[in-house]
Amino acid sequence: MNLLDLSGTLLLIAFIAYLLAILLFGGAIRHKQRDVSTSNKHWGNAAMVVTIMGFISNVGYFITRWVYAEHAPVSNMFEFATAFGMFIVGAFLIMYWMYRLATLGIVALSIAVLLIAFASMFPSDVTPLIPALKSYWLTIHVITTVIGEAILAMSAIAGLVYLLKTVSFKKPGKERFWLEVVMYSLVVVIGFVVVTATFSSMHYEAKFSYIDKEQQQAEITYNTPPLFGMHESKALKPEHMQPLMDMPASINAKKLTTVVWSFIVGTILYGLLRLFCRKPLAQVVQPLVKQTNITLMDEIGYRAVLIGFPVFTLGALVFAMIWAQEAWTRFWAWDPKEVWALITWLFYAAFLHLRLSKGWEGKKSAWLAVIGFAIIMFNFVAVNLIIAGLHSYAE
Repeated sequence: MNLLDLSGTLLLIAFIAYLLAILLFGGAIRHKQRDVSTSNKHWGNAAMVVTIMGFISNVGYFITRWVYAEHAPVSNMFEFATAFGMFIVGAFLIMYWMYRLATLGIVALSIAVLLIAFASMFPSDVTPLIPALKSYWLTIHVITTVIGEAILAMSAIAGLVYLLKTVSFKKPGKERFWLEVVMYSLVVVIGFVVVTATFSSMHYEAKFSYIDKEQQQAEITYNTPPLFGMHESKALKPEHMQPLMDMPASINAKKLTTVVWSFIVGTILYGLLRLFCRKPLAQVVQPLVKQTNITLMDEIGYRAVLIGFPVFTLGALVFAMIWAQEAWTRFWAWDPKEVWALITWLFYAAFLHLRLSKGWEGKKSAWLAVIGFAIIMFNFVAVNLIIAGLHSYAE
């Protein structure tokens, strides 16, 4: 077994361990609600042991892939998503050591599992870096950024738990609606995994020619039925499904097609779950947070932003500008990825301003934390997959 195979095995072990840990944390919460303190402690300890084992395996995957590739494994969607999940688990372990909250474990590990599942739908091959990426500043910039985002994700996790505990489902309202939108978004991620896995198992391919941004003839292979075509696209085989419409050269129509298919399948899955449960999904999981201390959740959310914001600032802005100057001889170029990194930074700066000077605590702070994570995920998914730019190598 070479290092690449070993890294894949270690990632699979981590994925399975995280799934098992979610169940064990669920057992800890269930017993806590019954006031069985000894049993709760045993379940919680078992969950932590499994989580730590999974995290060690995850780190092992990261290191072995790094050694094999001879560069930090953060240069494409597969690598970044798995690294993101790993650092979220790492941030959770620190939080659990400080606060001993099993509820955080269920949400944090669920997000990590979704990220790894999401990553598995992308090519996992190790490819040589393009010249612009052959710099140690890439490693510093991306790893610092993903650590900052992982810490900020913990603020969103605490905020989501806070909202699940405090939002009432006894009557319709805006808070209930938007909380359900969050749950729907998580199901859409599952929809992405289902779509990609299904068509991959069918070995579906549809090849098209198109005109790229440099006005050159190029070819592209769709792995899902094409809903949107690349600029001036033409099917290379007449039996291939024709796109509904062509997109401008600035839009990656192949990835846009996958995203739209994910929403279609995710919406169907969500509808089936609603029919089965006969109530909002947020209300279904609400009993899991019944015993949560909301004051503590508010504190965790705030502290996570206090720590994560400066780390994100260093990685996504300061180190990114240094790398951009080295790679492209300019600090800033209004690339879509750069713009959304700035938007993310401005949002969390506004978060801290509103928290410190306007007293936005409790629900307001929790909603801001969840929205902030939504912006991070939009930057990670939509900007990387749909909008073409200098960071399109991240596909």
